[in-house]
Amino acid sequence: MRRSAVLVGTAAILLSSACSSGGAKKDQQSAKDNDSSAAPAAAVRAAVAATEKSTVRIDERVDMSGEGGSFTFGIRGGMDLAGGKGHLTTTLDGAQRGGGGATLDEVFSGGTVYFRMPEATDGDTAWRAVPRDKVESQALLRAPMNDPAHTLRQIAQMRSPVNAGEEKVNGTPTVHYRGRLDHDTLVLRMAAERRAKVDSMRDMLNADLPVAADAWVDKAGRLVRSRLTFDMGGTKLVATLDFADFGKPVDTPAAPADAQAVQPADVAGPLTG
Repeated sequence: MRRSAVLVGTAAILLSSACSSGGAKKDQQSAKDNDSSAAPAAAVRAAVAATEKSTVRIDERVDMSGEGGSFTFGIRGGMDLAGGKGHLTTTLDGAQRGGGGATLDEVFSGGTVYFRMPEATDGDTAWRAVPRDKVESQALLRAPMNDPAHTLRQIAQMRSPVNAGEEKVNGTPTVHYRGRLDHDTLVLRMAAERRAKVDSMRDMLNADLPVAADAWVDKAGRLVRSRLTFDMGGTKLVATLDFADFGKPVDTPAAPADAQAVQPADVAGPLTG
């Protein structure tokens, strides 16, 4: 596989270097969840479970800013979460790259993720295939292959959630729950090299990295928005994932013919998470 097909702009946004800035204050965290978080935790887990059983429209925005500049990813499409099928398009905002943002097409089907860059700079637009449950994340707050199921799993494990009140999300009344991610949840399925750097940061702080987790649950008990936020040492990352059109038909293309199988370790770069 020619790694250049999925490595557009890697050096510019590798989080491992962007978040190495010093000066962060030690974050003191409670070792145990407060009893008052039991009901909010149950509500969030139930909302995630309900969402996982449905078809949904996905609209995610990931904003990254730090010493390396500012970047925005957009991940959009439809997923049959229960059936493990769907189609997503991931775009890196071209405004920060001199125009012509890079795009990755992804098809989820039968436990495999098929992906390609339809306008690759080297002309390589062929489909690749990788096992969905084996590919790893290369950066903080990014899901492997932009898989929303990964983010749902993290949100379901948020620690010490509290009821932050009622709010509207895209016009829909919701209850807002706010908590945090612990270290193990934060580095879930992260590539070993990246995880080692996050582990080192945690050791330096002598505490989990400060990652806020937010969930908005509608009156039907479904998750309509999740948000993960990291803000430390001059680096800020915000990943906001919206779910809509529950139960409506979504585009679930057939597996692309003649896709080339690749090793999960060979899948890296900003567009693939």
